[in-house]
Amino acid sequence: MGLLRGIRPVDAVLTAVLCGLGSLLGIMNVLSDDPTTRIDSHSWLMVPVFVATALPVLWWRRLPVGVILLSGTAMAVHVVAFGAVVRCGSGLPLSFTLAFLSGLAERTRVRAIAVFASGVLTALVLVRDTAAGVELLPVALVLCGVLFGIARVLAHHSAMTRDLRQRNEDLRRLRDERAALDVTDDRLRLSARLEQLLDQRLGQLARAAEDSAAITDPAATRAALTTLEEDSRRTLADMREIVGLLRGGEVSLAPVPSVAHLDALLTRHLRSASALRVSGEPRMLPASVELSAYRIVEHLITAFARDETAAVDVTVTFGDAELEIRVAGPAGRRVDLREAIGRARERARLHAGSLTVRTARGRARVVAHLPVLTGV
Repeated sequence: MGLLRGIRPVDAVLTAVLCGLGSLLGIMNVLSDDPTTRIDSHSWLMVPVFVATALPVLWWRRLPVGVILLSGTAMAVHVVAFGAVVRCGSGLPLSFTLAFLSGLAERTRVRAIAVFASGVLTALVLVRDTAAGVELLPVALVLCGVLFGIARVLAHHSAMTRDLRQRNEDLRRLRDERAALDVTDDRLRLSARLEQLLDQRLGQLARAAEDSAAITDPAATRAALTTLEEDSRRTLADMREIVGLLRGGEVSLAPVPSVAHLDALLTRHLRSASALRVSGEPRMLPASVELSAYRIVEHLITAFARDETAAVDVTVTFGDAELEIRVAGPAGRRVDLREAIGRARERARLHAGSLTVRTARGRARVVAHLPVLTGV
């Protein structure tokens, strides 16, 4: 398997074609009885030697210079052993192929040695060729140079394409990292807010407990205890709300945006042609889900609003186990959705949800699914 490492199917096909040409030309030389064409040898051995000149092409990706040297050595043996015969029919295609492959080599020194060796191989093919002759050598060398130049252009274009693809991937990764950093920053601020809330509410509860202990009237005591209970429940509810926001990764302290605020959001950012539709059975969802749904829509319509003529359709569907959000808007040059989609997708991922994007007929359609845990 080590001998075949790095060989691609296209390499095998190319080598098979060149070996086939060499075999065919060798057989024609052996069987030739044309008195107008000089054939010094009719030995069948020239067929395997022709094949030996083309077979090294199979490994051109690993050893470009070595392949051309092996092919040139085999061609020199053919010239010395069999004298004047027809070689251009398979030798020139081999030389042109190797000149082109030389231009695909990555290192400059390797390319220079390989293309020079291709020129030497071309001279060996024509030096004792009885069909084309050495007179054709200048033209053949020019063709080798042209093919080498074409290969260099293709290699440069391929390198630019790979570099552009890598840059796009880096930008996409940086966009995702930025969204994640924003979420982390929000969580840190919420943690500080939670600590502040706990200190404030615990102090209030302690003072209320001290005040109620000094009251002797039963009715006043019951009223104080009722107030203490309500304050405790309100503190617990606030804590649950902030913990829910920490799980959802968004910060908004007063008031917390929710699905109910989407209508005002569209009115603030978009033209009157935009529409909000709500289907299913609307109900209160966990604060983190409501907040993430609001932010997903906010990210997207903020991007769509860059087109002043944009008409955006937002559909929110309350399902039994998930909240589905559909946002459709223009996908023209004035609207760049990449960053907004990256931030919205990060929101969906925080809830183990998904977000997909489809563009057709000048409209971008974004669909987000946020799972809703029941019984929590």
